[in-house]
Amino acid sequence: MRRFWHKHEHDPVDAGKAAVDAVERLPLAADPTAAAFFDVDNTMMRGASIYHFARGLAKRRMFTTKDLLLFAWGQAVFRARGTENADHIGTARETALGFVAGKSVEELVTLCEEIYDDVMEDRIWQGTRSLAMSHLDAGQQVWLVTATPVEIARVIARRLGLTGALGTVAETVDGVYTGRLVGNLLHGPAKAEAVRALAEREGLDLSRCAAYSDSANDLPMLTTVGHPHAVNPDGELRDRAKADDWPVHDFRTGRKVALVTLPAAAGAGALAGGVAAGIALRRHYRTPV
Repeated sequence: MRRFWHKHEHDPVDAGKAAVDAVERLPLAADPTAAAFFDVDNTMMRGASIYHFARGLAKRRMFTTKDLLLFAWGQAVFRARGTENADHIGTARETALGFVAGKSVEELVTLCEEIYDDVMEDRIWQGTRSLAMSHLDAGQQVWLVTATPVEIARVIARRLGLTGALGTVAETVDGVYTGRLVGNLLHGPAKAEAVRALAEREGLDLSRCAAYSDSANDLPMLTTVGHPHAVNPDGELRDRAKADDWPVHDFRTGRKVALVTLPAAAGAGALAGGVAAGIALRRHYRTPV
């Protein structure tokens, strides 16, 4: 797999600005000063969108089954450990979606459209989608905010009828991916920076805005707005929501909770940890003994 994300320091302000710069100007909404921001992985969608995308690539023989299994195992290991670190994030930057370097944006968007219809559509949490629709019905903007590559995020937003998406932005030249990021991974504090940058550009009043996430990794984004919500929350976020009297929406039941936990991404953490652990396992198995 060719290298996609070159290593450099994680600047959340830079990442947030890059995400907003990639968004086109919007027509004025009926309620122009309020908006809602939704995390994707395990908030809007069961499991990790990048994992489902990898499944679609494997089906098209662009990503091996072994790579997919190692990636899934890496996510499970990471989720069990419940931690993330700079090495994991750096490894994800260098390796995730390495196949796109040299490919055209049009080609990737077509793949995203196909894979959404084939793999992702049935994994949307209808309860979360209803929450998003309630904001749209009130005349407010509704945005996805995710570490997932923005091309995937935009397809999800478009299919759901949302306003748009803020995601990790890859550099392109003449419509072809260079193998570098614009800014950095849209994760943790970078999501909050993106929300603030979008609010400034669109004239949003953050005290009137809402944000939804499953993960404590998104506390910077959740605490940026006046109306934070926990959706299918992890333990730390559930405790924070209870302490601060935030609304909690849990659409998981029984066995579904256990099934969702393994492939689910805790924001970029599981993406980074999953890729890192998967690569480590692959290297281990390829190393002669």
